[in-house]
Amino acid sequence: MMIDLNHESGFVYGGTIPPLSLRVNALIDRALVAQNEAQPKRSYLGGSRIGEACSRRLVYEYTHTPHDPDKAFSGQTLRIFAAGHQFEELSIRWLKAAGFDLLTQRRDGGQFGFETAGGRIKGHIDGVIVSGPDIGIAWPALFEHKALKAKSWADVVKRGVELSKPVYYAQLQLYMAYMELEVALFTCLNKDTQELHHEKVPFVPHIAQGLSDKAVEIIRAAEANDLPPRIAASPDFHVCRFCPFHTTCWERNP
Repeated sequence: MMIDLNHESGFVYGGTIPPLSLRVNALIDRALVAQNEAQPKRSYLGGSRIGEACSRRLVYEYTHTPHDPDKAFSGQTLRIFAAGHQFEELSIRWLKAAGFDLLTQRRDGGQFGFETAGGRIKGHIDGVIVSGPDIGIAWPALFEHKALKAKSWADVVKRGVELSKPVYYAQLQLYMAYMELEVALFTCLNKDTQELHHEKVPFVPHIAQGLSDKAVEIIRAAEANDLPPRIAASPDFHVCRFCPFHTTCWERNP
């Protein structure tokens, strides 16, 4: 019996056999999407999201409204999320080696965090620096890490996190409020070059209070089956065009 060693078997897309990379990546991404869909849904509004400009989007997120079919998390997006966690672990390791006493877990192994409003608002922090070298920050300090593409990273370096990444800035303020910390060390890593940028962010009570009040309003609206006003008057507004609830918001909820 002859065996055809020149024949390549496998997945067929559109009548042709795609390159090996496409086939392997399709398997990986399919597994990642399945794992993500199997994760329990959040039963709370995350503190990292409250700085989002559109309150209606936050209601959709809190009520687990499905993403538009063409805007669900892809395997590639999930790989980006996973890589971000690995970059965070590297930065933590480097900071500890440099003499920063950075705590990332409680004694029971759980994450540091907070919850309020009967558990309907929660946040989990990257860590707390309890002591370290003299760099002009009074310890303890909140530690928050982000991994960014080169262009986005350069904008943070140029303008600061408050102007460049207002959602991150809001996250820092809210976390400092509930963790009772007066300052944060915001660290962001350039994913293309592994350059690190570190920024001191002081706690601003009135900003944190405004964010906390906003979170309560989101919860109340969601539980009353109410939708806050849209952020724009046209679906072509740039924030709306990239929203995962674009169709739901503008066509199904006129």
